[in-house]
Amino acid sequence: MFLHVKSAKYLDNYRVWLSYNNGSEGVIDLSNELDGEVFEPLKDINYFKNFKIEGHTLSWENGADFAPEFLYELMVRQAEKISSRQSAPA
Repeated sequence: MFLHVKSAKYLDNYRVWLSYNNGSEGVIDLSNELDGEVFEPLKDINYFKNFKIEGHTLSWENGADFAPEFLYELMVRQAEKISSRQSAPA
């Protein structure tokens, strides 16, 4: 099955809630993923939050986008990181 972003909602800063065609959903933080010339405009939060779903993934007017598989893996890794911090003894 090819992963497709079905819906997305801007939350705050560089965080976006995503849902996928496989039933998965979660939050991604793209603040550390905006390297390179095409992503430079996305560092302006007002520009960043004006994404759309095009080609089954998040995209921006300047042609910037992320592979849906990359977004999915990032979502899973970030969720696991949060989960492990919450379950670690204080």
